[in-house]
Amino acid sequence: MKNKSSLLSSLLKGLYTFWAGLVFVLIFLLLYPLIFVFLQRRSWKRVAHRLVGLWGQLFFLFAGIRIKVTHHFKPDPKQTYVFCANHFSYVDIAVVVVIIRHYFSFVGKNAMKKIPLFGYLYARLNILVDRSDKNSRANSLSRSIRALQSGRSIIIFPEGGIISKNFPYMANPLKDGAFIMAIQQQVPIVPMSFHNNHQIMDEDTLMMRPGTLHVEIHPPFDTKGLTMEDLPVLREKVFESIQNPILAYYGLK
Repeated sequence: MKNKSSLLSSLLKGLYTFWAGLVFVLIFLLLYPLIFVFLQRRSWKRVAHRLVGLWGQLFFLFAGIRIKVTHHFKPDPKQTYVFCANHFSYVDIAVVVVIIRHYFSFVGKNAMKKIPLFGYLYARLNILVDRSDKNSRANSLSRSIRALQSGRSIIIFPEGGIISKNFPYMANPLKDGAFIMAIQQQVPIVPMSFHNNHQIMDEDTLMMRPGTLHVEIHPPFDTKGLTMEDLPVLREKVFESIQNPILAYYGLK
């Protein structure tokens, strides 16, 4: 009986994953021609960015996934920020484009540009980095700084990817890039905690289930007056502000 129940559960999860994937692709293909057009000029990219946000909203709506955001801080739409979050699941990216209404760039891995159609869109809107290449890391940092200077916010997963093998514990120490750019440009860092995204989409199997994603947006850390000597302390504070609420969510703190 137990085996039958487990088989049925796996079957239902597989059917749901197929449905969610179909919804994701169909909405993408529907919007892609418009997104492609608005990617052709720098001044039009804001519209392409909004269309990507619409794609995310429609996906979660039709996939039956809710996002519950607890705001300890509401970002000012006129302010530029470096947003930092834990990264346990590929669904994290889709969540960000829905909950953050600023015009922003992800700092993401270079391999994403190899995905047909999506890779072109991702590379045109975001900043790609090959973390195994020192020159690529330096170039992505320079591009991120220029984006901040232009008033465009940055979204970064400072663990350096989906690194942890012991969810809900983050990989530590965090990478320095987010803190270098924030200190150099004197812009606030906004920590975000994604509590259960990895339960909605498994990072290893990519299997999905419906449910509610729980997100917390925390008060920012001001970097005005900070120098690179303050980076290690700032990095640890940001880590704790993201990690501790996740552990509390699971009753581990």
